[in-house]
Amino acid sequence: MNELKYKRILLKLSGESLMGKKGFGIDHNVLNFFANEIKKIHDIGVQVGLVIGGGNIYRGLSANDQGIDRVTGDQMGMLATMINSLALQNAIEHKGIYTRLMSAIHMEEIAEPYIRRRAIRHLEKGRVVIFGAGTGHPYFSTDTAASLRAVEIEASVIIKGTRVDGVFDSDPEKNPNAFRFEKITYLDILKKNLRVMDLTAVSLCQENNLPMVVFKMDEPDNLFRLVTGENVGTVVHGN
Repeated sequence: MNELKYKRILLKLSGESLMGKKGFGIDHNVLNFFANEIKKIHDIGVQVGLVIGGGNIYRGLSANDQGIDRVTGDQMGMLATMINSLALQNAIEHKGIYTRLMSAIHMEEIAEPYIRRRAIRHLEKGRVVIFGAGTGHPYFSTDTAASLRAVEIEASVIIKGTRVDGVFDSDPEKNPNAFRFEKITYLDILKKNLRVMDLTAVSLCQENNLPMVVFKMDEPDNLFRLVTGENVGTVVHGN
């Protein structure tokens, strides 16, 4: 039996990660891979909350370029996260895991309304809980939604899956000499203007002393290694 470093986690995935090698939409192979990785940690007793973005379908921030006002664009983005959440829920349930999809905006036919106590109860019963529709309000990113839900459900850590293995001083996909931090404080992230999460999300984590780990999600077993205490990715902490 593997010893757990983190018992309850909030896993944040980008919508873009679902595209795989496609330029748009959802790649079934990526969904299946994510579901397998989540099953590995669920099977050893990790309580898993999930937030996924909607950038593979619609990005509210770029809506202005299309003549759509910010609030409408953000609401369209919230609906995009629900499409991704439903796809992820379906993939995880095909692995034999019970899930619950909770939405910050009312759509009872496809998701439960988000209620904090109910979400925690689902987690305690071993269900994977997917939090859709962001915070339910415009002007807030899904990074902020992930930070908020992590604080609310009293997660041990927020884990952000990315394409690179941690936090770097510059873009490692463009700069092969980029330096990777093993540990870094939220304050240093703000001072160095490192684009790990937006300012609101970082501030929320910092104020609530919630650690975050940024790691490479598409590496097999990386998530399993992370929750069992191996040195994976970059740990972001408050002090």
